[in-house]
Amino acid sequence: QVQLAESGGGLVQPGGSLRLSCTVFGRIFSISDMGWYRQGPGKQRDLVAYITSGGSTTYADSVKGRFTISRDSAKKTVYLQMNSLKPEDTDVYYCKGKVDRTGWGEYIIYWGQGTQVTVSS
Repeated sequence: QVQLAESGGGLVQPGGSLRLSCTVFGRIFSISDMGWYRQGPGKQRDLVAYITSGGSTTYADSVKGRFTISRDSAKKTVYLQMNSLKPEDTDVYYCKGKVDRTGWGEYIIYWGQGTQVTVSS
């Protein structure tokens, strides 16, 4: 069974920083693209940042220059460094990964359970 486990959320003051981590657990062959998304109550889940297996990155306009996504393939982990946080960054943050379990090139998307980020004074 493949699971994605996020950590690092919490309460932070405006202007502060947090670092989210997401690790893939389970027996797998390889991980392709990974990303971070966020979702507020009654809203759709939106892309925050995305990183390919080759290291190319994509960011939502609202977080460019403040957030940085990175990955450690050996640890099967993706990170989201969030700086200069604003109240509007408050949401549940979800990790997504495309995982090949068998080595046959059949990638399946998995989601983490989400971690709450609250930016408030």
